[in-house]
Amino acid sequence: MALPAIAPYPLPAPEELPENRVSWTVDPARAVLLVHDLQQHFLGAFPAGEQPLTGMLANTARLLAAYRRLGVPVVYSAQRGGQTPEQRGLQLDFWGPGVADDPEKLATPGIVAPADGDTVLTKWKYSAFVRTGLAELMRDKGRDQIVVAGVYAHIGVLMTAADAWQRDIQAFVVADAVADFSRADHDMALRYAAGRCAVVTTTDTLLQEV
Repeated sequence: MALPAIAPYPLPAPEELPENRVSWTVDPARAVLLVHDLQQHFLGAFPAGEQPLTGMLANTARLLAAYRRLGVPVVYSAQRGGQTPEQRGLQLDFWGPGVADDPEKLATPGIVAPADGDTVLTKWKYSAFVRTGLAELMRDKGRDQIVVAGVYAHIGVLMTAADAWQRDIQAFVVADAVADFSRADHDMALRYAAGRCAVVTTTDTLLQEV
């Protein structure tokens, strides 16, 4: 039930991305940037100093800098340490007790850490919309697009994008600003997102659009 040890793999190149079914583009006046679960508990499964971790963090940092400069709201999802079995629910059966109540395990790397004005939401389930107030925050700010970076692509990132679709919120999954258990899982998440619920894009494409 523990997280797997993840072998290095290259992030997908633009020419390797699946074809999108829709042609949405990000409008900074409509968008929110979600930094999904970038806590050391989850990142520690990746080999330090290697891809995909290094590229994913660097690209997320680029998005953060650009979107903060444009006034795009930045939202972080983060799991709480030391969750009770009642709080874990079915996640306990699949993944065990979760994050320890340890500041080092709960921390976000400095390169992508929250800044003044960002919002940090406690994350309970795969989707960052469940029991977090994310949908209400977006509605209150008049936002109907969500750009998703973080881990893991085929679990929380994909479930959040699918949940956004069901709420009529346009989702954008940043292929080189997410990472996963393996390249196969990463590619599967991108294929599903592009074909069913989101636009799959790259950091460079998003920065060129703003």
